[in-house]
Amino acid sequence: MNDKRPLLRVEGLTIGFGRDEDVVHDISFEVPRGRCVAIVGESGSGKSVTARSLLGLAGPSARVAARRLDFDGTDLRGLDGRSWRTLRGRRIGLVLQDALVSLDPLRTIGREIDDALRLGTSLDGAARAARVLELLEQVGMPEPETRVGQRSGELSGGLRQRALIASAIALDPDLLIADEPTTALDVTVQARIIDLLRQVTARGSALLLISHDLAVVSAVADHVVVLRDGAVVEQGPTERVLRSPQHPYTRALLDAVPTDRPRGSRLSPSSPTVTERPREPTADPELRPTPVLEFKNVVRTFTTRRDVEPLVAVDDVSLTLDRGTTLGVVGESGSGKTTLARIALGLTAPESGSVLFEGAPWSGIPERERRARRSRLAWVSQDPLSSFDPRWRVGRIISDAVPGGSVRTPRVLELLADVGLAASIANRRARQLSGGQRQRVAIARALAGRPSTLILDEPVSALDVTVQARILDLLDDLQERLGLSYLLISHDLGVIRHMSDEVAVIQAGRIVEHGPAEQVFTAPADPYTRRLAADAPRLRLGPSGSGTPGS
Repeated sequence: MNDKRPLLRVEGLTIGFGRDEDVVHDISFEVPRGRCVAIVGESGSGKSVTARSLLGLAGPSARVAARRLDFDGTDLRGLDGRSWRTLRGRRIGLVLQDALVSLDPLRTIGREIDDALRLGTSLDGAARAARVLELLEQVGMPEPETRVGQRSGELSGGLRQRALIASAIALDPDLLIADEPTTALDVTVQARIIDLLRQVTARGSALLLISHDLAVVSAVADHVVVLRDGAVVEQGPTERVLRSPQHPYTRALLDAVPTDRPRGSRLSPSSPTVTERPREPTADPELRPTPVLEFKNVVRTFTTRRDVEPLVAVDDVSLTLDRGTTLGVVGESGSGKTTLARIALGLTAPESGSVLFEGAPWSGIPERERRARRSRLAWVSQDPLSSFDPRWRVGRIISDAVPGGSVRTPRVLELLADVGLAASIANRRARQLSGGQRQRVAIARALAGRPSTLILDEPVSALDVTVQARILDLLDDLQERLGLSYLLISHDLGVIRHMSDEVAVIQAGRIVEHGPAEQVFTAPADPYTRRLAADAPRLRLGPSGSGTPGS
């Protein structure tokens, strides 16, 4: 039964760093027992630093002040290290977005979760081992008996995030702070994690959810706090805020959601305004489209251990990407999407079958024969920061991809302009940029060789909804202007539907459904596609999201 008394009271919270201006300005909210409060806003709005300050983790240079910062009768202001250690994990749990950084790369995930149980419970070794497996099953970890012995570097982003959530809920904390807990997850696992978050509040614990995904917020939260530039612009019951937003910024957040927005329509008001209309055909419909990338009966397997059957990552896949169009590939984690992208890039060789690029063989030939055409096929990754040399400034990152270019090459400034970045960005390092700016730099680098085709591997999954909208609008603009072809890989069905002309649904390495995007989404023929569509989070405005703290 929910106890609606506030477990956490925050009044007048202000946070700054060093002598710089404050980044969070006089914000107030309450989190009752058995309820979920969500903090939403763009990157840089102050969401994550607010969450970290509630655990004393804002950083040594942080200035944290508040009229009241109370957790279950304990004043959090001025606690020493020992006092914080009695609260963290046991009474306040934390799930961070970046599981690769949060998990110890030298320890197995089983050991990571076991340590929380060893330090916080009286369970013996056998009981802890059983509890670890139970927690991994709870968060939807496939083959938990195998995964328990793997390190974070051996897991996909989605699997790492599930391991991190399992560790955070191991001690059943009174308050769980979840910072973008579903960002890296496919729709099926995301649905399971949403159910798990609901269970957190159903058993009487409080949940503070930090998220840019308004569909997830509408499915879980009772109360929403909207932050912009470190200040609260609107807060209230979830249904009221999302159904009838009072502030223009909240309305802009809702308008940026790509789900159910027509192909070619604008998602961001900061993008150039165009008439919302279906995209015009890129060629005479009487003529056969020109294929730019073709997979013909492609198969790829991987052997993990001698005593285990080979894993079939791509199983007899035949697909065609036509020039000037977007082919969306959607499926769960481990379905074979990324392996397919690597085969398309010529980084992984198929065991059988073939790949053609611009009508000529691309697979089964020496790399030296591909090299002259390499610039025609480019890649944009989910995590651009990890693909940049941290020692280089943006100008060098881009110029390194310009054939025969240097930092002073006019092409560098032209590319920055193409992706909507100021020339001054060329002098900054990647870590000084926001997530959206980094993704624009990654796109500029991909365009440096004047490619015909881009492989887009989860290009917006780590971005907040408004930045995502601007990047998707940018990709649409570039395709329209440059005639680019996109192989778009994503677990986000809203993004896939909004961006794609054709969609291929992949399960366990096999294409189970393929056709025009609207046909696949409005009348899916395969049970797996129907399940993906059913699991995809959507804005839910009804009894499940209509509560108000303290009411």
